Amino acid sequence: MSDAWKRLAAEKAVEDVRPGMKLGIGTGSTAEHFVRALGARVREGLDVIGVPTSERTHQLATEEGIRLSTLDEMPELDLTVDGADEIDPQMRLIKGGGGALLREKIVAAASKAMIVIADDSKLVDVLGRFPLPIEVVPFGLGATTLAVRDCLSGLGLSGSLTVRGGDEHPFVTDGGHFILDAELGRIPDADALAEKLVAIPGVVEHGLFIGLAVKAYVAGADGVRTIVASR
Repeated sequence: MSDAWKRLAAEKAVEDVRPGMKLGIGTGSTAEHFVRALGARVREGLDVIGVPTSERTHQLATEEGIRLSTLDEMPELDLTVDGADEIDPQMRLIKGGGGALLREKIVAAASKAMIVIADDSKLVDVLGRFPLPIEVVPFGLGATTLAVRDCLSGLGLSGSLTVRGGDEHPFVTDGGHFILDAELGRIPDADALAEKLVAIPGVVEHGLFIGLAVKAYVAGADGVRTIVASR
């Protein structure tokens, strides 16, 4: 049922799209449902233009007939719609399971608002059950990994820290970077961790999305719930 719930959440988010909007379009299985639903509306005459957050999303949106642009041409967006790997009660997110976290965060930050679409398995009381992706440059990987370990330890966090895809054949992001996945279990102070990670040379970005999402459409057995960020 999870895929059907993702589709319901995505279709609900399309209702928020207005003619003339400049849209950030997310990446991942739930976001793909949004792209298809948006494409159907475009073919019915809805006039929007989108900025995709990954090469995969670019390809799918093109197939759906959605007009696309870039942040260079269109640096301010009205709305971004994207999925999430985890959502906590303060609408803080973990994203990056699909490896597009850097572009996703750049696009979300360029938007007036971000709406999250997900099934209810993504709701958590405390972030951390899903491994936290940390995007890093390949140069100096060993030193960066050590610095990340020290950062986690300094905040009382423990767990495995591995290169996605393995050391021999690491996963490479659209930006040409690697990803370290930190299996932490619980992140009691996500704000502190976010601040410390970006201060590490070699860390490009991390999958903690804080202060970006304003609303979530979360689907489950009882239909689609609307959750608004508490500030």
